[in-house]
Amino acid sequence: MKELLRSNDPTIIAFASALLQGEDIDCFQMDVNMSILEGGIGIFPRRLMVHPDDLDAAERVMRDNEIPLGK
Repeated sequence: MKELLRSNDPTIIAFASALLQGEDIDCFQMDVNMSILEGGIGIFPRRLMVHPDDLDAAERVMRDNEIPLGK
């Protein structure tokens, strides 16, 4: 898996996931359960991962929808 996106904003991660699913690109959210360690205040960023073969297409989807690729 390759990191596509890293963000502290869960709405961006959710929106990006929905866009990728709409394009039939599988993705996986990592670090979702970090809120247990941080107390739910959003300090630790979440990562959105994609298969290496889908990385170029996924980056194109993010650029087309003006989602910054904060790596």
